[in-house]
Amino acid sequence: MIKAPIPDDEDDRLYALRQLLILDTPPEERFNRIVSFAAHEFDVPIVLITLLDTERQWFKASVGLDVCETARDVSFCGHAIMSNDTMVVADATKDARFSDNPFVLEDPQVRFYAGAPLTLASGQNVGTLCLIDNAPRTMDAVGLAILAALRDLAVEELTNQFREPAEHYGR
Repeated sequence: MIKAPIPDDEDDRLYALRQLLILDTPPEERFNRIVSFAAHEFDVPIVLITLLDTERQWFKASVGLDVCETARDVSFCGHAIMSNDTMVVADATKDARFSDNPFVLEDPQVRFYAGAPLTLASGQNVGTLCLIDNAPRTMDAVGLAILAALRDLAVEELTNQFREPAEHYGR
C-alpha cells in the first residue's frame, strides 16, 4: 500500500476545511440526497461525501457504510485530493497504491473507486464525492460528467450552508 502524499497546500487546505464548520455535524438531508441519487444512478453499493482532516477521513453523508470515519492514511480519497480531476481506479487489486490496502483485502472489499475532489473556490481540495464497488468497472465520459455535476452540487451545499436568504426576488 502506498500512503497518499500530503498536499503542498495542506495548512491552507485544513484551514479552509475547518472554516466550513461542517466536521462532526449530524447527517443532513441535502447531502444524503446527493449520495442516494449517486448510488442509484451508478448502481454502486457505497457512495460517500468525505472530508479529509489531519488524521482521518470523515463522512458527511454515506450510503452503504455504517461507520462515520476511517483513518486518512489508508484512504483512497487521500490520493484523490492530489488532483482536481476525478480519480478512477478500475480494479484496486491491480493498482500498486491499493492492492494491499485493508479496505481491498477485507470488508468492504473495494475493487472500483471513483473520487471527484471537492474543490473550494479558493482552490483547496477538502474531500471527495466517491463511488465504491466490490466489482471492477470503468466509467465513461457521461458517467464522469454526471459525477462531476453531483460533486459540484456537494461543493455548493458545503459552501452555501450559511447563505443569507434573498431579501427580495426582483420585486
